Amino acid sequence: MRKIIGFITILLFLVTMDPARHILAGEQPHGKRKTVDIQVLTFNIHHAVGIDGVLDIDRVAKTIEGEHAEIIGLQEVDNHWSERSLFEDQAKWLAKRLNMHYAYMANLERDPLNPGEHRRQYGTAILSKYPILHAQNHFFKKIRNTEQRGLLEATIKVKGNHLTVYNAHLALAPEQRQKQVDEVIAISLEAKGPKLIVGDLNATPESKEIATLSSSFHDAFANLNDAYTYYSADGTPKRIDYIFASKNVKISNPKIISTLASDHLPLTAKITLKR
Repeated sequence: MRKIIGFITILLFLVTMDPARHILAGEQPHGKRKTVDIQVLTFNIHHAVGIDGVLDIDRVAKTIEGEHAEIIGLQEVDNHWSERSLFEDQAKWLAKRLNMHYAYMANLERDPLNPGEHRRQYGTAILSKYPILHAQNHFFKKIRNTEQRGLLEATIKVKGNHLTVYNAHLALAPEQRQKQVDEVIAISLEAKGPKLIVGDLNATPESKEIATLSSSFHDAFANLNDAYTYYSADGTPKRIDYIFASKNVKISNPKIISTLASDHLPLTAKITLKR
């Protein structure tokens, strides 16, 4: 009996000293961090025509790649639209080039130029390193005969977290933008958990529309007065592109990216989610 008890004691001691089981108080097992960091980017790609007038979709891909972005909101994305983008399905092309999941939604849709060809679409896209569980487009209410615009919503599974991402390209008229911002906030209230709003909002930081969004979401670039993303026809620099995060999301390291790939400059930031 003593021999058996001795053998069991030794066995228990060896199991206790197994490095895979020996975790100090307060430590997390490998791969079980309490937080998850994600690099986010927003980019109005101007159908891949750069500020230099050159169509080069690979230049867009390289810009995204260079920032190690994991979730990307893209605006002004063509899908078989016209000769200006060589009738390319740009969202699909970029997703394949970057080895990412993607969701694309059209805000404008036209008949093909020739029978049997693809329908011509223009809209927004979300690319993601992580699986996209669900995606839908919310058309904004139109005012008179204005361009149809929309809000692309995607639910993304990030290492056990469900992150809801909204990608917007708002109208040019302030009155219409304010109504669209109100719609964005109303739609976002339907989702639970952490949320992002990214996109070309066509509004400057001091506008009423941005103040409305800032009351519910963190503006990653709120303290950067010179984070200009677009130059108007008269050469005036403006910030009209944004990354917003819900109050339960930590957002840091905001950065504006210099590139010739579009007439807009992309923005990137790091968000941190609690597991």
